[in-house]
Amino acid sequence: MMSSDRSVLKVALPNKGSLSESASQILKEAGYRQRNDARDLVFIDPDNNVEFYYLRPRDIATYVGSGELEIGITGRDLLKDSGSSAVEVMALDFGRSSFRFAASKPIASLSGLKIATAYPSLVKDYLDKESIKATVIALDGAVESAIRLGLADVIADVVSTGGTLKSAGLVTFGEPIMKSEAILIQREGLERSSGIEVLIRRIEGVVIARQYVLVDYDVEKINLDEACKLTPGLESPTISPLQKAEWVAVRAMVKRHEVNAVMDQLWAIGARGILVTDIHSCRL
Repeated sequence: MMSSDRSVLKVALPNKGSLSESASQILKEAGYRQRNDARDLVFIDPDNNVEFYYLRPRDIATYVGSGELEIGITGRDLLKDSGSSAVEVMALDFGRSSFRFAASKPIASLSGLKIATAYPSLVKDYLDKESIKATVIALDGAVESAIRLGLADVIADVVSTGGTLKSAGLVTFGEPIMKSEAILIQREGLERSSGIEVLIRRIEGVVIARQYVLVDYDVEKINLDEACKLTPGLESPTISPLQKAEWVAVRAMVKRHEVNAVMDQLWAIGARGILVTDIHSCRL
């Protein structure tokens, strides 16, 4: 049973799609229980005193901004388009995409054109910022057919790989209107409860852990300074003595996408016994 002396934390999560799966996974790694049946729209984690509400991704910012739910995970593009008073707490390092204009061929100017999109507020804000006069046509969902059907000259949509646009005979052009990814959001001005602070710290620990690996290796003392330049860690590496007096063991966090190049460089200066270990969570 839930403790009666703590208020229940209400968290909004996407109810379907890859964003939903990734959001649930990061919360599992942060120590929160998640639903087993995708049809469940509410799930209670009694150990952490949290209620999870699974909603349409587009509605999450509205619920959080209104204060009905305290915190949630959605896309940055959906937050910006919602016009709600929710604000970004942190980026979650998954679900990356860009919001782009596309047409059957590149277009030099949007002035006077008809633009179809499922993100009308986002597009209108961009057009106002750039002092461009164009007609925005709001659609609910996929917009790839709007040009072929003669409804619009241009579309504006979220692009992950570009495969959907290409199959529809469209190409992107110009700079991205914005770059998006999954984010944690809260209501602007919210006084955070202890439950929210714990959730933020746990998720932050998982996000950082996903970006780094732990590297252990042995190196001769004469090469230690050079090795530490390659693996400075977040503050400094941990250095321990070995039975061989002229050697030491070194442990440091290294960015995941750099680790293979770092291993090559360590080997070149004589480091041996190089081991790489995943980090599941951390507090820094």
